[in-house]
Amino acid sequence: MIEALKVIVLGIVEGITEWLPISSTGHLILVEEFIHLKMSDAFIEMFNVVIQLGAIMAVVVLYFHKLNPFSPRKTEKQKMLTIQLWVKVLIASIPAAVIGLAFDDLIDQHFMNYVVVAIMLIVYGVAFIIVENRNHKVEPTARRLTELTIPMVLIIGCFQVLALIPGTSRSGATIVGALLIGTARSVAAEFTFYLAIPVMFGASFLKILKFGIHFTFAEFFLLLIGCVVSFGVSILAIKFLMGYIKKHDFKVFGYYRIVLGIIVLLYFGISMLLS
Repeated sequence: MIEALKVIVLGIVEGITEWLPISSTGHLILVEEFIHLKMSDAFIEMFNVVIQLGAIMAVVVLYFHKLNPFSPRKTEKQKMLTIQLWVKVLIASIPAAVIGLAFDDLIDQHFMNYVVVAIMLIVYGVAFIIVENRNHKVEPTARRLTELTIPMVLIIGCFQVLALIPGTSRSGATIVGALLIGTARSVAAEFTFYLAIPVMFGASFLKILKFGIHFTFAEFFLLLIGCVVSFGVSILAIKFLMGYIKKHDFKVFGYYRIVLGIIVLLYFGISMLLS
C-alpha cells in the first residue's frame, strides 16, 4: 500500500513537470530524497520509462485528431498539412536522436548529479526571463504551426539536444529555442508537445530493450498505476499550460526554476556538509 502511494506521488510529479518547462529531473531528484521506492534498480528504471510513456500518451490522446493525417473529417489539404507537420517533427527529432544515441550513457554517468541539475535549472530560468523581456514588443514571425520552416524546426531540434543535460527540461529547452527564433508562445508549446512523441517513445523503447520486462504481478500493477496517474495529470498540465500562455508569458516559470535551483543547491550542499 505504501509503495502504491509513492508511485502515485511520483506519477503526479512526472505528469506536471514533464510538460511545464520546469524540469522533471530536478523535481524527481528532490522528491526521491524523501520518497524511496523499495524496489529493484531494474524496476525503478522501468518505472521511469512507463511514467514517461503515460505522459506522452496524454499528448497523443489530446491532439489525436490534429495529428492524424488519415482522419475522414479532414479535407485533402488538411491531411497534407498534417503530413507536413509530421515531417517537420521528424526532422526536428534528428539532432537529439543522433546525439542521444551517441552520448546517453556518458551523460548519465557524468551529468546526473544535483550540481548540474541545479545550475541548468537556474541558467534556463534566467534564459526564459531574458528571452521574454526581449520579445515583449516583438511580433512573432510564426503564429501558426504551418508557418514553421524547415530551418526553424532544425534550430528547435538542436535546442532539444541541450535537454539531454539533466535539469534543463526538454520542454524548457525547446520552448526557449522556439521563442528565440520568433514563434508565438502557443506555437512553441504545441510544437514542443509533438516533438516529444518520437523522442520519448524512442528513448523508452531503448530503455525497454536495455532492461527487459521481468516483473511480478504486483510490480506490474505498480507500473500500471504510475503510468495511468502520469497520463491523467499530464492531460491537466497540458490544458493548463495552453490556457495560461494565452494571457501570460513564460517568465513565471523562469523565476520558479531559479528558486528551485537554489533550493536544490542549498539542500544537497548542506546535506553533504552535515554528513
